[in-house]
Amino acid sequence: MSRSLFAAAVLAASLSAGAAMAETVTFHATMNGASEVPANTSKGTGTATATLNTVTHALAYTVTYSGLTGPATAGHIHGPALAGKNAGVEVPFKAPLASPIKGTATLTATQQADLMAGKYYANVHTAAHKGGEIRGQLMH
Repeated sequence: MSRSLFAAAVLAASLSAGAAMAETVTFHATMNGASEVPANTSKGTGTATATLNTVTHALAYTVTYSGLTGPATAGHIHGPALAGKNAGVEVPFKAPLASPIKGTATLTATQQADLMAGKYYANVHTAAHKGGEIRGQLMH
């Protein structure tokens, strides 16, 4: 009987631990000059992918790009703003800014809610396009 009780306790513990486990949400953005505000005619393209742990608020991202008018001078995740609107920097990308750009950040509960609502975008800046050369809205 004690073995059965132990097995039941282990099962109960693993089930409750599973309920407390984080959900991982994946986000994706297709980046181009037409999505910038204001739009530009850059031939540059890129993608941004990010994963969010909804319990710890940990965000891991990768941004790849090609065809920019010059080297990337900055890059960020901005928000809160829907497509067609601009917003401030929420997550600055750290050097090196050569493709692929990879990094992590811990979001606040408000930032996480805005990201989940589709109100964050990624962009990459160059000397020719100081406001941003390519941009894409992060959607899950």
